[in-house]
This record gives sequence, structure tokens and C-alpha cells, in this order.
Amino acid sequence: MTLQDFFRDNPKAALAFSGGADSAYLLYAALENGAETGAYYVKSPFQPRFELEDARRLCEELNTELHVLELDVLAEDSVRSNPAQRCYDCKKMIFRRISEAAQRDGFSLLMDGTNASDDAGDRPGMRALGELNVRSPLRECGLTKAEIRRRSREAGLFTWDKPAYACLATRIPEGVQITEEMLRKTEKAENYLFSLGFTDFRIRYAHGCARIQVPEGQLGSVMEKRAEILKELKQYYDAVLLDLEVR
Repeated sequence: MTLQDFFRDNPKAALAFSGGADSAYLLYAALENGAETGAYYVKSPFQPRFELEDARRLCEELNTELHVLELDVLAEDSVRSNPAQRCYDCKKMIFRRISEAAQRDGFSLLMDGTNASDDAGDRPGMRALGELNVRSPLRECGLTKAEIRRRSREAGLFTWDKPAYACLATRIPEGVQITEEMLRKTEKAENYLFSLGFTDFRIRYAHGCARIQVPEGQLGSVMEKRAEILKELKQYYDAVLLDLEVR
């Protein structure tokens, strides 16, 4: 099956839109194939500001409306307490919120940007998608991450080389209660490293400390900029550590 086939059979669908490379290409493909598509972005404490900005920019470039839905995921204890199944419970909250809004707008089918490279074993939230009957056209059509990036580049989408970015909650160790303050500190610290030119990194929370994980090729740059990184990040953390088990 191709995406053209999918949207011929499903000409009207709502999309859980994150602003990332996968959902961006899926939105583009849906519109290109004439599907009536609603893009829904859930704004929560788990998402950094730049994701919403990218989502808005992409929708403007594709001349389609972005529906922004507010959701306080930390209001739910099963998410806030950060147990092993946090991602599952969070996904159910998010997709239920989107489904309610989409149904009010006349959409009965909900889809997301999961692709054929995503391993269900590594994505506990995918169980929630199955239970809520969320379709994943990219995965169903066998499109890998590499193929999506290639097609996105050909289509002129600025998201074609956008790095994957897991939600901010993934920086907090399992079992440690998540607070909005932790999430905002993480966002500010990671924004600072982005401003210094670092890519594909994470800043993990570890007992009040920042544990920086970068690709091997960027370790030298961390040491070169050690003083300025320490000065900035110690505003938010008790200590700053460099993880030698690189990403």
C-alpha cells in the first residue's frame, strides 16, 4: 500500500501533529493527496516551545490550520509520579484529548506519524495507540525514517533533517516525581546547548545534577566550552556532569 492508496481509501482524517519530521511529512502527503486533514497539536509541559513554533511554521507553509489543544498532563498522578508505564498513560491522555476535539470537528479517523523504523518494543506508548484505534499510515506503508527524510527534502520541507526529540519527561529517571520546574530547567538548559551548536544531545536529571549526553564527535566541543556551560547550567542544577557513555 502507498500513501496515495491510504488517502484514497481514507479521504478525511485528523492528525496528531508534533511538528517533527514524521508527522510533518504525513501532513504534507495527506494534503498533496487531496485528503481533508485536521492537524492537532497538544500543548503540555512535556513539549518545549520550539516544537509548537515548528508546528505553526510548517502549517503556515502548507497553508493549513493548526489546532492547538491545551493539556495538563501533570494533573494525572499516573503520569506525574513517573512510573514505568508513564508513557502509556500519557499517550492515552493526549490521544483522547485529540480524539475528542477531532470528533467535534467531524473527523472519525485519527492518525499519527509512527514510521516503519519505529520499534514497538521500544515505544510503550504504541500500545495506547492500538487500544485507541489510531492509524499510522507511514508505518503501514513501510516508510522508514530515512525514506521520510529523503522525501521531505525533495518536497522542500524544512523539517527534513530535524533531529528526533523525545519529550522532556524522558530526561527524568523513572520513579522520580516530575514537576513543571524540572521540565522548564531542562528546556532552558537544552536550549542553551542548542545555541552553542550542539545537536542530538540530552541533559538528564540525576539527583539534582545535570548529566550531559552528546554524540562522540561533540565531546571535544563540550570540554572546549566547559566554563561557559558550567556557568549557565549551574543556574539550574547543583552540579554538571559529562556522561562518557555517549549517545
